[in-house]
Amino acid sequence: MAPEYNMMELMICVAARYLEDGKTVAVGTGAPCAAAMLAQKTKSPNLVVLFEAGGIAPQLPEMPISVGDSRTFYRAVMAAGMVDTMTTCARGQVDYAFLGGAQIDKYGNINSTCIGDYNKPKVRFPGSGGANDFASLCWKTMIMTVHSKSRFVETCDFITSPGFLTGDGAREAAGLPEGGPYKIITDLCVMGFDEKTKAMTIESLHPGVDVDKVRGETGFDLLVSDQLGRTEPPTEEELRLLRDEVDPLKLVIGRA
Repeated sequence: MAPEYNMMELMICVAARYLEDGKTVAVGTGAPCAAAMLAQKTKSPNLVVLFEAGGIAPQLPEMPISVGDSRTFYRAVMAAGMVDTMTTCARGQVDYAFLGGAQIDKYGNINSTCIGDYNKPKVRFPGSGGANDFASLCWKTMIMTVHSKSRFVETCDFITSPGFLTGDGAREAAGLPEGGPYKIITDLCVMGFDEKTKAMTIESLHPGVDVDKVRGETGFDLLVSDQLGRTEPPTEEELRLLRDEVDPLKLVIGRA
């Protein structure tokens, strides 16, 4: 009998599978941190985790509650600072970074600044933090989020962090290095970006989800990969590690 799991657990397990051994990943707290910790305990023991506040390659004893939590420096290679982490990114030494935002468009541009007109917004958000640096300069960015029309929009009200901007060639024309959006993992599917147009593309459907469901929760036309797959659910071992070692207090995963 297959193990039971919730959507947060599925998203974390899927994200962990994409993090390669020996690579670097910049994470915040919450689900991205859980994914990095799980990756270290499964397929990528040499994954190097970086925190924006300056923890470089810590051996996390348990789930931290903020990027400045003392646990993010536990047995770290370096207890640096924000400038050092951002400089590492600018030098091209960050392979993966997790981002988030209130709005995401078809080219992976992210809005974490405001909803509505910038000068008279309906809602004002905290803004970039280090997200623009990571989106602009790291090799691959990933997003974990709930799938809804209000989040996946045709046009962002404000572009806080660049994806592929207006499509193929636009990042390079703007002076940004190669790289950009890689995977978006939602509670419905995994999406990537078309190699030619750079438009968002459904690559894998989660168990029990069909294409119409995903499109119905998206505010723009989604492409569908010719190699459309079905997401593998969490294994018993992934769930054991996630629940018992990564997040035993259920701060992120909640209850299955």
